[in-house]
Amino acid sequence: MNKIVSNFTLDVEATKGKCPIGEIVGKQNLAAGAVPVFSCEGACIRGEIARLAANLVAKEDGYRRGCHGELFTVPHSAMAEWTLKAGKAIVIDGCFLRCHGRIIGNLLDKDKLVEFDALKHYQRYSDLFDIDAVPETERKQVANDVADWVIAGLKEMEPEMANAATGRT
Repeated sequence: MNKIVSNFTLDVEATKGKCPIGEIVGKQNLAAGAVPVFSCEGACIRGEIARLAANLVAKEDGYRRGCHGELFTVPHSAMAEWTLKAGKAIVIDGCFLRCHGRIIGNLLDKDKLVEFDALKHYQRYSDLFDIDAVPETERKQVANDVADWVIAGLKEMEPEMANAATGRT
């Protein structure tokens, strides 16, 4: 399958189920007006750094970690409702492929999505795949640097992001 296609669809088997804790957290985050933070969830070191950075950003006031699984596959969930109703959503992608950014960008209004390409910031590990190829302390250090960069970028967007985090416009 080397043929490049411009767009494609992916069928997802429907479910009536919902994640019990996702329902609680989604409702809490919607009520609080928190901004969902998503990340690359790829198996490589670049995805891991983006994921670790997103976890750190989501600890900041007004931001919380979103679940891409529920957003993509359980559209009737509170987690999906929170993301779709949020003023903004943050995506920290692991590389130039922008996998999550491209998918989430098709679910939200374009002006709601704020994307960060972590690899463009730290510019390392393009020749590595395995997470363990980079020592844990170094992974965490790079993820902290990416998180600081994202937080600084969000602060530059104030008051737009502050309003999104509180649900004001």
